[in-house]
Amino acid sequence: MVEVREEREKDREAIRRINEQAFGRPDEANIVVALRANCPGLLSLVALTSGRIVGHILFSPVVIESGERPVTGMGLAPMAVLPEHQRQGIGSELVRTGIALLKERRCPFVVVLGHAEYYPRFGFERASLHAIRSQWDSIPDEACMILILDRAAMTGVSGVARFRSEFDVVV
Repeated sequence: MVEVREEREKDREAIRRINEQAFGRPDEANIVVALRANCPGLLSLVALTSGRIVGHILFSPVVIESGERPVTGMGLAPMAVLPEHQRQGIGSELVRTGIALLKERRCPFVVVLGHAEYYPRFGFERASLHAIRSQWDSIPDEACMILILDRAAMTGVSGVARFRSEFDVVV
């Protein structure tokens, strides 16, 4: 059984290890550290099995520059599960729990730059269907997805989705 809870300070070394192992490099782990240091308003969750942290997901503010009315929501990145625990539903549980918490907090949207085959199961769709695009031209259209959580807040919103500058090191 998987338990998902918010990150605690004592979890940080395990979170670093999970991100490094899942991505095979330190970049994503370094982004998590930088965001913790520079960005209020993060939602950082861990997944535990048998009391051991095996997964992590981070949500940080993203702004859609929509003319004179920028709208702030959240970006999902990174999401990591230890390789030996992948394909067991742990990542899905992290995503579902994060979305539920963000809905409770009245977040208008979540943007993800990820696998077009994975994220639609949670309600994500191509952001371009809403005239929203990534700040990075190198991101394929099908990989830039959005989940609208508050349709009223997103009425008429279109433009560029801007992640925090801490992400610039990997894109």
